[in-house]
Amino acid sequence: MLDWASRQVNTVAYGDEMARKTTKVALTPEDWVKAGFRALSVGGPQAIKVEAIAKALKVSKGSFYWHFKDVSALKTDMLRHWLQVATHDIISDVAGDEPGPKEQLRRLVDIATGKKNEPYGGAQAEAAIRDWARYDENAAATLKTVDATRRQFLSALFEKSGVPPAQCTSYANILYAALIGLEQLSLTGVLERKNDLSALLALLLRNAERE
Repeated sequence: MLDWASRQVNTVAYGDEMARKTTKVALTPEDWVKAGFRALSVGGPQAIKVEAIAKALKVSKGSFYWHFKDVSALKTDMLRHWLQVATHDIISDVAGDEPGPKEQLRRLVDIATGKKNEPYGGAQAEAAIRDWARYDENAAATLKTVDATRRQFLSALFEKSGVPPAQCTSYANILYAALIGLEQLSLTGVLERKNDLSALLALLLRNAERE
């Protein structure tokens, strides 16, 4: 969520390893977007600077301006990319699965606690975006859309799984809040986020069966 959850801390990705992978080929706008998120994850919004990111990628600043007018344009593209890739694309992927809604919920947990967002800064990424949204109205607006869209999808899956309609929103909020909280806790220690979130989902589904 970046991958929804947003996933494991990866400060190395912001340094030499990722830089080596990008110096041998022409950088794309997406390369700069990913590098922007890695910078955000490590140093906050103030770290999204052309010179610093170019240095991390081991390229000249001219490479940046080939794709973006300025840093504001990069930030706008970062938010657009996050909304699309970490929310809409995941929902489309999961919704298109053949298995039933319970299995779709389990797959969401797998995605949210997986490693797809390591190129973006790992589990730190979404926590950093939430902090960014405290000071930036565009980030705040995007975050509001992301949270609402994800919770609505979760609520719909819970309803299809047999949860009473009146409780679907609460179930969605509980699972989503747990994901966000586990992301925050993972920054200060090693947690089994997938196991913990899977256990919570199982409890919610079992509780729905008893009602």
